[in-house]
Amino acid sequence: MADPLVLGIETSCDETGVALVRGDELLVDAVASSMEEHARYGGIIPEVASRAHLEAMVPTIQRALGEADVDLSQVDAIAVTAGPGLVGPLTIGASAAKALSIGLNKPLYGVNHVIGHAAVDVLVDGPFPERTMALVVSGGHSSLLLVEDIATRVIELGSTLDDAAGEAFDKVGRLLGLPYPGGPHVDRLAREGDPQAIRFPRGLTAAKDQQKHAYDFSFSGLKTAVARWVESRVDAGQEVPKADVAASFAEAVADVLTAKTIAACRRHGVDTLVVGGGFSANSQLREMAAKRCAESGINLRIPPIRYCTDNGAMIAALGSAVVRAGVAPSDLGIPVDSSMPLTTVTV
Repeated sequence: MADPLVLGIETSCDETGVALVRGDELLVDAVASSMEEHARYGGIIPEVASRAHLEAMVPTIQRALGEADVDLSQVDAIAVTAGPGLVGPLTIGASAAKALSIGLNKPLYGVNHVIGHAAVDVLVDGPFPERTMALVVSGGHSSLLLVEDIATRVIELGSTLDDAAGEAFDKVGRLLGLPYPGGPHVDRLAREGDPQAIRFPRGLTAAKDQQKHAYDFSFSGLKTAVARWVESRVDAGQEVPKADVAASFAEAVADVLTAKTIAACRRHGVDTLVVGGGFSANSQLREMAAKRCAESGINLRIPPIRYCTDNGAMIAALGSAVVRAGVAPSDLGIPVDSSMPLTTVTV
Protein backbone atom coordinates (compact mmCIF):
# COMPACT_ATOMS: atom_id res chain seq x y z
CA MET A 1 0.00 0.00 0.00
CA ALA A 2 1.73 3.19 -1.21
CA ASP A 3 0.29 5.86 1.10
CA PRO A 4 -2.00 4.24 3.67
CA LEU A 5 -4.09 6.38 5.99
CA VAL A 6 -3.22 5.07 9.45
CA LEU A 7 -4.99 5.90 12.70
CA GLY A 8 -2.56 5.69 15.63
CA ILE A 9 -3.57 5.29 19.29
CA GLU A 10 -1.12 5.76 22.17
CA THR A 11 -2.04 5.05 25.83
CA SER A 12 1.11 3.66 27.43
CA CYS A 13 1.08 6.07 30.39
CA ASP A 14 -0.93 9.23 31.09
CA GLU A 15 -1.43 10.76 27.62
CA THR A 16 -4.27 9.69 25.36
CA GLY A 17 -2.83 10.25 21.90
CA VAL A 18 -4.70 9.86 18.60
CA ALA A 19 -3.18 10.77 15.24
CA LEU A 20 -3.72 10.29 11.52
CA VAL A 21 -0.78 9.78 9.17
CA ARG A 22 -0.88 9.29 5.42
CA GLY A 23 2.43 7.90 4.22
CA ASP A 24 4.97 10.14 5.96
CA GLU A 25 2.57 13.08 6.28
CA LEU A 26 0.98 13.92 9.62
CA LEU A 27 -2.60 15.07 9.20
CA VAL A 28 -3.48 15.56 12.85
CA ASP A 29 -2.11 14.80 16.31
CA ALA A 30 -4.63 15.08 19.16
CA VAL A 31 -3.58 14.56 22.78
CA ALA A 32 -5.50 14.52 26.08
CA SER A 33 -3.30 14.42 29.19
CA SER A 34 -4.18 13.42 32.74
CA MET A 35 -0.91 14.78 34.18
CA GLU A 36 -2.64 17.24 36.50
CA GLU A 37 -4.60 14.39 38.09
CA HIS A 38 -1.33 12.68 39.07
CA ALA A 39 0.54 15.76 40.31
CA ARG A 40 -0.94 15.60 43.81
CA TYR A 41 0.36 12.03 44.19
CA GLY A 42 3.88 12.89 43.01
CA GLY A 43 3.77 10.17 40.33
CA ILE A 44 1.61 8.25 37.88
CA ILE A 45 -1.23 6.22 39.41
CA PRO A 46 -2.12 3.49 36.87
CA GLU A 47 -5.77 3.24 37.93
CA VAL A 48 -6.24 7.00 37.60
CA ALA A 49 -4.55 6.98 34.20
CA SER A 50 -6.70 4.08 33.00
CA ARG A 51 -9.91 5.86 33.97
CA ALA A 52 -8.74 9.05 32.25
CA HIS A 53 -7.98 7.12 29.05
CA LEU A 54 -11.41 5.54 29.13
CA GLU A 55 -13.09 8.93 29.45
CA ALA A 56 -10.89 10.65 26.85
CA MET A 57 -10.70 7.96 24.15
CA VAL A 58 -13.85 8.59 22.12
CA PRO A 59 -13.72 12.42 22.37
CA THR A 60 -10.04 12.42 21.33
CA ILE A 61 -10.71 10.18 18.33
CA GLN A 62 -13.62 12.39 17.31
CA ARG A 63 -11.49 15.52 17.69
CA ALA A 64 -8.71 14.06 15.55
CA LEU A 65 -11.11 13.02 12.79
CA GLY A 66 -12.81 16.42 12.86
CA GLU A 67 -9.57 18.41 12.69
CA ALA A 68 -8.30 16.30 9.79
CA ASP A 69 -11.69 16.34 8.07
CA VAL A 70 -11.53 12.56 7.74
CA ASP A 71 -14.26 9.95 8.09
CA LEU A 72 -13.51 6.69 9.89
CA SER A 73 -14.43 4.79 6.73
CA GLN A 74 -11.39 6.32 5.00
CA VAL A 75 -8.90 4.80 7.46
CA ASP A 76 -6.81 1.98 5.96
CA ALA A 77 -5.29 0.57 9.16
CA ILE A 78 -5.24 1.03 12.93
CA ALA A 79 -1.96 1.07 14.88
CA VAL A 80 -1.88 0.95 18.67
CA THR A 81 0.76 0.79 21.37
CA ALA A 82 0.93 -2.83 22.55
CA GLY A 83 3.85 -2.17 24.92
CA PRO A 84 5.94 -1.41 26.79
CA GLY A 85 3.99 0.66 29.32
CA LEU A 86 1.46 0.38 32.14
CA VAL A 87 -0.85 -2.61 31.72
CA GLY A 88 -4.10 -0.79 32.56
CA PRO A 89 -3.60 2.15 30.20
CA LEU A 90 -2.26 -0.13 27.45
CA THR A 91 -5.37 -2.29 27.75
CA ILE A 92 -7.68 0.70 27.25
CA GLY A 93 -5.91 1.70 24.04
CA ALA A 94 -5.70 -1.86 22.71
CA SER A 95 -9.40 -2.45 23.41
CA ALA A 96 -10.36 0.71 21.52
CA ALA A 97 -8.12 -0.24 18.58
CA LYS A 98 -9.53 -3.77 18.43
CA ALA A 99 -13.09 -2.43 18.47
CA LEU A 100 -12.28 -0.08 15.59
CA SER A 101 -10.57 -2.88 13.68
CA ILE A 102 -13.62 -5.12 13.98
CA GLY A 103 -16.15 -2.36 13.32
CA LEU A 104 -14.33 -0.99 10.27
CA ASN A 105 -12.99 -4.34 9.05
CA LYS A 106 -9.52 -2.83 8.88
CA PRO A 107 -6.18 -4.43 9.83
CA LEU A 108 -4.79 -3.95 13.32
CA TYR A 109 -1.10 -3.43 14.14
CA GLY A 110 0.14 -3.61 17.72
CA VAL A 111 3.44 -1.70 17.73
CA ASN A 112 6.31 -0.90 20.08
CA HIS A 113 6.03 2.36 22.02
CA VAL A 114 9.80 2.92 22.36
CA ILE A 115 10.51 2.37 18.66
CA GLY A 116 7.65 4.78 17.94
CA HIS A 117 9.63 7.52 19.71
CA ALA A 118 12.28 7.12 17.01
CA ALA A 119 9.84 6.63 14.12
CA VAL A 120 8.08 9.95 14.74
CA ASP A 121 11.12 11.80 13.39
CA VAL A 122 10.29 10.50 9.91
CA LEU A 123 7.30 12.87 9.94
CA VAL A 124 9.68 15.80 10.48
CA ASP A 125 12.99 15.00 8.78
CA GLY A 126 11.95 12.38 6.21
CA PRO A 127 12.87 8.70 5.81
CA PHE A 128 15.81 7.24 7.72
CA PRO A 129 19.01 6.33 5.89
CA GLU A 130 19.88 2.65 5.56
CA ARG A 131 21.40 2.48 9.07
CA THR A 132 20.48 4.88 11.87
CA MET A 133 21.34 5.04 15.56
CA ALA A 134 18.43 5.91 17.86
CA LEU A 135 18.74 7.09 21.45
CA VAL A 136 15.32 6.91 23.12
CA VAL A 137 15.25 8.56 26.54
CA SER A 138 12.19 9.09 28.70
CA GLY A 139 10.82 8.67 32.21
CA GLY A 140 10.94 4.89 31.89
CA HIS A 141 13.45 4.18 29.15
CA SER A 142 17.05 4.93 28.24
CA SER A 143 17.64 2.76 25.18
CA LEU A 144 20.25 2.72 22.43
CA LEU A 145 18.99 1.14 19.22
CA LEU A 146 20.63 0.35 15.89
CA VAL A 147 17.89 0.82 13.29
CA GLU A 148 18.46 -1.07 10.05
CA ASP A 149 14.79 -0.86 9.09
CA ILE A 150 12.34 0.98 11.36
CA ALA A 151 9.53 -1.40 10.33
CA THR A 152 11.29 -4.75 10.47
CA ARG A 153 14.78 -4.74 12.01
CA VAL A 154 15.79 -2.89 15.17
CA ILE A 155 18.75 -4.10 17.25
CA GLU A 156 18.98 -3.18 20.93
CA LEU A 157 22.57 -2.28 21.77
CA GLY A 158 22.00 -1.09 25.32
CA SER A 159 19.48 0.07 27.90
CA THR A 160 19.19 1.31 31.46
CA LEU A 161 20.04 -1.17 34.20
CA ASP A 162 18.11 0.75 36.85
CA ASP A 163 16.72 4.31 36.77
CA ALA A 164 16.08 5.82 33.35
CA ALA A 165 17.30 9.37 32.69
CA GLY A 166 13.87 10.97 33.05
CA GLU A 167 13.14 8.96 36.18
CA ALA A 168 16.39 10.13 37.78
CA PHE A 169 15.50 13.74 36.95
CA ASP A 170 12.09 13.38 38.61
CA LYS A 171 13.69 11.90 41.74
CA VAL A 172 16.33 14.64 41.96
CA GLY A 173 13.57 17.20 41.43
CA ARG A 174 11.74 15.78 44.43
CA LEU A 175 14.99 15.84 46.43
CA LEU A 176 15.40 19.55 45.64
CA GLY A 177 11.80 20.32 46.56
CA LEU A 178 10.66 21.04 43.00
CA PRO A 179 7.10 20.40 41.71
CA TYR A 180 6.13 17.18 39.92
CA PRO A 181 7.11 16.22 37.30
CA GLY A 182 10.61 17.21 38.29
CA GLY A 183 12.34 16.85 34.92
CA PRO A 184 11.35 20.18 33.31
CA HIS A 185 11.88 22.05 36.60
CA VAL A 186 15.38 20.59 37.06
CA ASP A 187 16.15 21.50 33.45
CA ARG A 188 15.10 25.14 33.97
CA LEU A 189 16.94 25.42 37.28
CA ALA A 190 20.09 23.89 35.77
CA ARG A 191 20.34 26.75 33.27
CA GLU A 192 20.96 29.11 36.21
CA GLY A 193 23.76 27.03 37.74
CA ASP A 194 27.37 26.04 37.08
CA PRO A 195 27.60 22.56 35.51
CA GLN A 196 31.22 22.28 36.65
CA ALA A 197 30.50 23.16 40.29
CA ILE A 198 30.22 19.56 41.51
CA ARG A 199 31.79 16.48 39.93
CA PHE A 200 29.11 13.82 40.16
CA PRO A 201 29.89 10.23 39.06
CA ARG A 202 29.32 8.91 35.53
CA GLY A 203 27.81 5.42 35.81
CA LEU A 204 29.17 2.49 33.77
CA THR A 205 31.92 4.55 32.13
CA ALA A 206 34.93 2.98 33.88
CA ALA A 207 37.30 0.80 31.84
CA LYS A 208 36.07 -2.33 33.65
CA ASP A 209 32.51 -1.68 32.43
CA GLN A 210 33.33 -1.29 28.74
CA GLN A 211 33.29 -4.95 27.74
CA LYS A 212 29.93 -5.90 29.28
CA HIS A 213 28.13 -2.53 29.56
CA ALA A 214 29.63 -0.34 26.82
CA TYR A 215 26.17 0.81 25.71
CA ASP A 216 24.18 0.37 28.93
CA PHE A 217 23.17 3.17 31.28
CA SER A 218 22.89 3.45 35.06
CA PHE A 219 21.68 6.55 36.88
CA SER A 220 20.78 5.10 40.28
CA GLY A 221 24.28 5.69 41.66
CA LEU A 222 24.27 9.24 40.34
CA LYS A 223 20.93 9.94 41.99
CA THR A 224 22.28 8.54 45.28
CA ALA A 225 25.43 10.67 44.99
CA VAL A 226 23.30 13.79 44.57
CA ALA A 227 21.20 12.85 47.61
CA ARG A 228 24.28 12.28 49.77
CA TRP A 229 25.88 15.55 48.65
CA VAL A 230 22.72 17.51 49.50
CA GLU A 231 22.32 15.71 52.84
CA SER A 232 25.92 16.49 53.80
CA ARG A 233 25.31 20.20 53.22
CA VAL A 234 22.08 20.15 55.20
CA ASP A 235 23.69 18.23 58.08
CA ALA A 236 26.48 20.79 58.17
CA GLY A 237 23.96 23.62 58.33
CA GLN A 238 25.07 24.96 54.96
CA GLU A 239 22.89 26.33 52.20
CA VAL A 240 22.26 23.97 49.28
CA PRO A 241 23.12 25.67 45.96
CA LYS A 242 20.18 24.12 44.13
CA ALA A 243 20.99 25.60 40.73
CA ASP A 244 24.56 24.27 40.85
CA VAL A 245 23.35 20.85 42.00
CA ALA A 246 20.82 20.73 39.17
CA ALA A 247 23.34 21.89 36.57
CA SER A 248 26.06 19.47 37.69
CA PHE A 249 23.60 16.58 37.81
CA ALA A 250 22.18 17.41 34.37
CA GLU A 251 25.71 17.67 32.98
CA ALA A 252 26.54 14.18 34.28
CA VAL A 253 23.44 12.65 32.68
CA ALA A 254 23.96 14.35 29.32
CA ASP A 255 27.66 13.46 29.36
CA VAL A 256 27.01 9.73 29.80
CA LEU A 257 24.15 9.57 27.29
CA THR A 258 26.01 11.39 24.53
CA ALA A 259 29.44 9.82 25.11
CA LYS A 260 28.11 6.27 24.90
CA THR A 261 25.90 7.08 21.93
CA ILE A 262 28.67 8.74 19.91
CA ALA A 263 30.96 5.79 20.68
CA ALA A 264 28.26 3.40 19.39
CA CYS A 265 27.87 5.42 16.19
CA ARG A 266 31.62 5.29 15.54
CA ARG A 267 31.97 1.58 16.24
CA HIS A 268 29.01 0.65 14.04
CA GLY A 269 29.86 3.05 11.22
CA VAL A 270 26.62 5.03 11.55
CA ASP A 271 26.54 8.71 10.60
CA THR A 272 22.92 9.57 11.51
CA LEU A 273 21.61 9.80 15.08
CA VAL A 274 17.97 10.23 16.07
CA VAL A 275 17.19 11.24 19.65
CA GLY A 276 13.62 10.80 20.85
CA GLY A 277 11.45 10.32 23.93
CA GLY A 278 10.24 12.72 26.58
CA PHE A 279 13.71 13.38 27.99
CA SER A 280 14.99 14.45 24.56
CA ALA A 281 13.35 17.79 25.37
CA ASN A 282 16.11 18.36 27.93
CA SER A 283 18.17 21.40 26.95
CA GLN A 284 21.53 20.11 28.23
CA LEU A 285 21.13 16.86 26.30
CA ARG A 286 20.21 18.69 23.10
CA GLU A 287 23.14 21.09 23.37
CA MET A 288 25.72 18.43 24.20
CA ALA A 289 24.42 16.06 21.52
CA ALA A 290 24.58 18.84 18.92
CA LYS A 291 28.15 19.75 19.91
CA ARG A 292 29.49 16.20 19.99
CA CYS A 293 27.71 15.13 16.80
CA ALA A 294 29.15 18.16 14.98
CA GLU A 295 32.63 17.28 16.21
CA SER A 296 32.20 13.67 15.05
CA GLY A 297 30.60 14.40 11.68
CA ILE A 298 27.31 12.78 12.69
CA ASN A 299 23.98 14.09 11.40
CA LEU A 300 21.78 14.74 14.44
CA ARG A 301 18.00 14.52 14.15
CA ILE A 302 15.83 15.51 17.14
CA PRO A 303 12.11 16.11 16.52
CA PRO A 304 10.43 19.24 17.91
CA ILE A 305 9.55 19.10 21.59
CA ARG A 306 5.84 18.55 20.84
CA TYR A 307 6.75 15.12 19.41
CA CYS A 308 9.07 14.17 22.28
CA THR A 309 6.40 13.34 24.85
CA ASP A 310 3.99 10.44 24.28
CA ASN A 311 1.68 11.10 21.34
CA GLY A 312 -0.39 9.35 18.71
CA ALA A 313 1.78 10.65 15.86
CA MET A 314 4.65 8.34 16.79
CA ILE A 315 2.38 5.30 16.76
CA ALA A 316 0.71 6.28 13.49
CA ALA A 317 4.14 6.92 11.94
CA LEU A 318 5.45 3.51 12.96
CA GLY A 319 2.17 1.90 11.88
CA SER A 320 2.46 3.54 8.48
CA ALA A 321 6.01 2.24 8.04
CA VAL A 322 4.94 -1.26 9.05
CA VAL A 323 1.97 -1.29 6.65
CA ARG A 324 4.08 -0.08 3.73
CA ALA A 325 6.73 -2.71 4.51
CA GLY A 326 4.10 -5.41 4.00
CA VAL A 327 4.25 -6.72 7.56
CA ALA A 328 1.36 -9.03 8.43
CA PRO A 329 -1.35 -7.47 10.67
CA SER A 330 -1.61 -8.42 14.32
CA ASP A 331 -4.14 -10.95 15.52
CA LEU A 332 -7.18 -9.47 17.28
CA GLY A 333 -6.28 -11.53 20.32
CA ILE A 334 -2.91 -9.83 20.88
CA PRO A 335 -2.16 -9.15 24.53
CA VAL A 336 -0.51 -5.99 25.81
CA ASP A 337 3.03 -6.40 27.10
CA SER A 338 4.33 -4.05 29.79
CA SER A 339 7.90 -5.21 29.14
CA MET A 340 7.82 -5.70 25.37
CA PRO A 341 11.34 -6.37 24.02
CA LEU A 342 12.77 -3.52 22.00
CA THR A 343 13.61 -5.93 19.20
CA THR A 344 9.87 -6.44 18.67
CA VAL A 345 8.56 -3.75 16.31
CA THR A 346 5.13 -5.29 15.72
CA VAL A 347 3.23 -7.94 17.66
